[in-house]
Amino acid sequence: MNLSAAFFTLGCKLNFSETATLASMLAQKGIKKTRPDAKPDICVVNTCSVTDTADKKARHLIRSLSKKYPSASIFVTGCYAQLKPDEVSKLPGVEMVLGSNEKLHISQYIDSWLMNRGSVVETTPGLKINVFMPSCERGDRTRYFLKVQDGCDYFCTYCTIPYARGRSRSGNISELVEMAQQVALKGGKEIVITGVNIGTFGIDNNQDFLSLLKKLDRVAGISRYRISSIEPNLLTDEIIEWIAFESRAFMPHFHIPLQSGSDKVLKLMNRRYDTELFKTKISRIRELIPDSFIGVDIIAGARGETEEEWTKSYSFASGLDIAKFHVFPYSERPGTKALTLGEDVPVEKRRIRVNALTELSDKKTAAFINGNLGNIRPVLWEKPTNRDMMHGLTDNYIRVEAPYKPELINNVSEVMLLSLKPGTSDIGLASHIETE
Repeated sequence: MNLSAAFFTLGCKLNFSETATLASMLAQKGIKKTRPDAKPDICVVNTCSVTDTADKKARHLIRSLSKKYPSASIFVTGCYAQLKPDEVSKLPGVEMVLGSNEKLHISQYIDSWLMNRGSVVETTPGLKINVFMPSCERGDRTRYFLKVQDGCDYFCTYCTIPYARGRSRSGNISELVEMAQQVALKGGKEIVITGVNIGTFGIDNNQDFLSLLKKLDRVAGISRYRISSIEPNLLTDEIIEWIAFESRAFMPHFHIPLQSGSDKVLKLMNRRYDTELFKTKISRIRELIPDSFIGVDIIAGARGETEEEWTKSYSFASGLDIAKFHVFPYSERPGTKALTLGEDVPVEKRRIRVNALTELSDKKTAAFINGNLGNIRPVLWEKPTNRDMMHGLTDNYIRVEAPYKPELINNVSEVMLLSLKPGTSDIGLASHIETE
């Protein structure tokens, strides 16, 4: 077989991990990952569908790939493929559509496709998705992404994830620890723990998330772990205290979805906490791990977010001692219960609220970075995109830049944070440095 493939990922870190696994599977069949300047025989697109905008981005990418590589076969996987397979199959150039249960069996489907070169569309009804396949890959990155859990049982009223990825299911601790050990043998230094609702890890196999963290923490050779995202009601005080006082390698970095600062809207969303619990979690982190980076997801303009509830939400968000908001406009998803709940917020008002929260986020990010200037922090240096500058992340998730030194790549060094790039407040543009 003398075929090449290019890979494209939309959406979350979990998708990235799975895309890298797909690339490894195809490589085992002799389908090599193409060079950036080469024309691929196959384009694999791993999609997201968390918002209507995500669907639009997927359609745009697929159409652009079809125009750019008219002779290439396009394989589409991921949440958009799961939720709207017929729609995806009609897009130009698409020859294979694989749902969430099917995508990590892509090798088998390619065998069938190679025999007849016919269109393949395979999905499993969302709530019947029950297969868990762990993955731990880095692709072209320095950090590895370890998938420990998939699916969700929460059924938030605005969300399609249970239908796109199925019920919550987990890997086995011993298997996941072995994967981390393999990363260490390959020279990897940092692992990001990913999943859909990772705090529910072990709900299906009588294990639990903290036990997993403790086992991973003991893997020799891994210098750093990060938790990609965890629900506030599942971020227990025990987890926070263990990271603060006992963990060897878990970084002072938390990503916690809030979604709204209004208790009324949280109830309409079917979220499993209120603002008081959320504020308590942030305060506990700041008390025990004061230098932590805390990122927070928030939705602007959800159903039922009247002017009064928006004012409450913004006021609550303003008072949180965090480093960054990841702001999303509410997106109406077909089939979700949210469409029947509360007052609809006009699109233009959603945009105004997004802009207000984004401005608030920029101020909090700038304050967090400025509060760290002059500090010396450990940085893991990543592969540069050019040979002039390189970048890396501090333990508390500040991105820094420095002149390229190849001997530092995939190594941790102590650096002093000197300045923020003029005119910026985004953490991805934080500037630096003196290397010790």
